[in-house]
Amino acid sequence: MSDLFTSLKEKVSGQNKKIVFPEGLDERILTAAGRLASEKLLTPILIGNIEEIQAKAKDLGVSLDAVEIYDPNNFMMMDELIASFVERRKGKATEEEARKILHDENYFGTMLVYANRADGLVSGAAHSTADTVRPALQIIKTKEGVRKTSGVFIMVRNDEKYVFADCAINIAPDSQDLAEIAIESAKTARMFDIEPRVAMLSFSTKGSAKSPETEKVAAAVQEAKLRDPLLVLDGEFQFDAAFVPAVAEKKAPDSPLQGDANVFIFPSLEAGNIGYKIAQRLGKFEAIGPILQGLNRPVNDLSRGCNEEDVYKLALITAAQTLQ
Repeated sequence: MSDLFTSLKEKVSGQNKKIVFPEGLDERILTAAGRLASEKLLTPILIGNIEEIQAKAKDLGVSLDAVEIYDPNNFMMMDELIASFVERRKGKATEEEARKILHDENYFGTMLVYANRADGLVSGAAHSTADTVRPALQIIKTKEGVRKTSGVFIMVRNDEKYVFADCAINIAPDSQDLAEIAIESAKTARMFDIEPRVAMLSFSTKGSAKSPETEKVAAAVQEAKLRDPLLVLDGEFQFDAAFVPAVAEKKAPDSPLQGDANVFIFPSLEAGNIGYKIAQRLGKFEAIGPILQGLNRPVNDLSRGCNEEDVYKLALITAAQTLQ
């Protein structure tokens, strides 16, 4: 396992964090949960029929000795969760509707996090991103001062580590959104022992081209600097001006970034999504994520094509996010 995850394991070990896995019958979830529990890294909470989960775990040879299992159909505190959900939704759901909604494993799991019975949630092995994120936005919601959640990838190749954002959530962020994404991405970078040096990307460097798109990024730079004056951040930059010292020296000689950026904020989702996949496929970087940021409590989304190792790693990341 990479040094990045060795560090995360050291951070979360002994912290007694509980992470919910709504897809308790999925083989990948079961095996990862058993491994996390046996290594005493965190306490997994599996959602589903208790007898069915225990039977499948036995077939797989997975020990559930240190794993908790909750069944929405037989949960002693369901009435309390229902009342809390109705209050949280502020008139958007009746008690009868809430009872039905909370039998959905993602909503039930998210309410466990909201009710402080768990610290975070990992889903998506068998559900869409919308199925995972929607309950989080409705129940957990974003942190004070944060308008929107966003998704980052940690790009890893040998000893190199970079943060790419937003590559998962916001299709067309405005300047306020980009500033917010930059601030939150810097916080995520520190979680992975990356001292953030943030570049706001565009197809222009310091006004070399003028358009609404470049002006949006320039405005985001100014907004982000107002929000966090101590953060090393600059733009707008073409990628090479942010990453190659010789290019930075020519194009932005007065910038605090001199080709040494390690957090890259893309101007749109299409740019971010294309960018991380080029780095992954052509640059042979491992793309870890998407990691959702900006929520009051951590919720993260797996790919439906994930494997046990992906589940294991994302659970570690989710547990580490609770320590921020």
